[in-house]
Amino acid sequence: MEPVLGVGRSLSGRRWVWRTGEDRIGLGIAQRLGVPEIIGRLLSARGIDVESACHFLDPTLRVLLPDPSLLCDMDVAADRLAAAVRHGETVGIFGDYDVDGACSAALMVILLRQLGCVVHTHVPDRLTEGYGPNPKALQALSARGCSLIVCVDCGTAAAEALDAVRGAADIIVLDHHKIEGPPPSIVATVNPNRLDDTSGLSVLCAAAVTFLTAVATVRSLRRQGCFAQRSEPDLLGLLDLVALATVCDVMPLVGVNRALVCQGLKVMARRARPGIAALLDVAQTRALPTAFTCGFGLGPRINAAGRISEAGLGLRLLLTEDPTEAARLAALLDDVNRQRQEVEAAMLDAALRAAEEQAAAGHAALLVSGADWHPGVVGIVAGRIKERFNRPACVAAIADGLAKGSGRSVAGIDLGAAVIAARQVGILATGGGHPMAAGFSLSTERLAEFHSFLNQRLAAAASLPSAADLAVEGTLAVPGATTDLAQHLARLAPFGSGNEEPILVLQRARVLRADRVGRDASAIRTFVEGEGGGPRLKAMLFRAKDGALSDALLGRIGTPLHLAGHLRVEEWNGTISAGFVINDAAPA
Repeated sequence: MEPVLGVGRSLSGRRWVWRTGEDRIGLGIAQRLGVPEIIGRLLSARGIDVESACHFLDPTLRVLLPDPSLLCDMDVAADRLAAAVRHGETVGIFGDYDVDGACSAALMVILLRQLGCVVHTHVPDRLTEGYGPNPKALQALSARGCSLIVCVDCGTAAAEALDAVRGAADIIVLDHHKIEGPPPSIVATVNPNRLDDTSGLSVLCAAAVTFLTAVATVRSLRRQGCFAQRSEPDLLGLLDLVALATVCDVMPLVGVNRALVCQGLKVMARRARPGIAALLDVAQTRALPTAFTCGFGLGPRINAAGRISEAGLGLRLLLTEDPTEAARLAALLDDVNRQRQEVEAAMLDAALRAAEEQAAAGHAALLVSGADWHPGVVGIVAGRIKERFNRPACVAAIADGLAKGSGRSVAGIDLGAAVIAARQVGILATGGGHPMAAGFSLSTERLAEFHSFLNQRLAAAASLPSAADLAVEGTLAVPGATTDLAQHLARLAPFGSGNEEPILVLQRARVLRADRVGRDASAIRTFVEGEGGGPRLKAMLFRAKDGALSDALLGRIGTPLHLAGHLRVEEWNGTISAGFVINDAAPA
């Protein structure tokens, strides 16, 4: 296929390729729903057919929420939770230190407390306890009187640890991580990625699994007449937690996930949860929250605590009902996130230099390590390396002869399977993950062997271009970038994994003016028009580092460029207009 507008190498080194669907289906959608033809084509490119297009543009839980009982062990888990409510048991919630873990734990704690249970929580410390349940923490929950312990966003692969409280407390696992063998021998393991689960809900994050468990538990209590003289808990009010977790865990925003996030963002906009409201404030979010708000404003601050600070801070923030306490915790998380950014920056330069040498040497996979690196940010740095070189990348922190690391991959290259295979042949002490991300630990003496193993298993990555292709979904002249079109495009939101925001190309846009703006002059604001004149359009380039792309915008006033990016609705002082966010550019 010929590159879009002949752009085989853009100013950022990428080839522009078409992402298309069936024109016939796109036209049918446009005619059926009365939307512009470009919207029909965009929906078709996302695999949406004529019949389901209306539910994509207007996703509702009434249509898209599945029956929780489709999940293996769900009914058993719901009945056991219902029994805990009816008997007034004390319940322990064992969480995880990332956003999905914090949201899952908060959701279950809030539900059970509303239903009258006493609930204790534990979030493991990343450095001293590692990921998942451990015997000491489980025994401590049991010692506090917990006759039921619910592990959320973890536990599927922790059979040995869970045995530590056998006979003292029942265990339920609500998880979504892949499992290699049978589930642990406990009361229930609700996990759509179990080998024997046929629900087809493998795209759910742990918070979504926990929400479905809440629905099933309330349904079980309703059948037993428990709400004859008391009101049912407000389950829909928990959807802000589900939306936040779904976006931050990079789950595909299609099907039920799309409905959960759409409805959850509406709940979040009401700012009824003090912790999330305070986090929106420190993130300086003034507009209605979006998936972008969750992924780049809220999520990193909650994650930062688990990476380099107190693991349970995020959960405490989500649970507090005191606005003053919420503001204090949000400010603390904001400060921790700045510390995380400093730690990351200190590692990133050295990691990128080492990765550049490996990429130049032709390695299919990149594996870098450092003795003074912080293990809490290795995953973030791996993601930066992956983005820079378009290769699967692993980053490890070394201490006491042990390397602990994380990896991130590119589309079509299954890093998780390679890491699991390395563990199975004895190279790794621990290791697991999914196609796009993995975690591992090994003796430093075997790092070279692990790198060689990855190069062999992921050899297909060696033929990838140095920069990922940019998938373009349409072209238009600057006068065609109207507010009306931007409003139609906004109906495709929320954007994220599985439903990427459409990349459009403004053809032959003339830059009339360009200036550096923002904190540290890190953005470029331009105004462009078509070659024949006409209305002007504001366009922004964020994270505008020095380089060919920034130089072109700042130094080619009047020279036509093809600009690739996103057309969005902007609102300022009650006035709605269209604006363009630049991702890439090429000489016209």
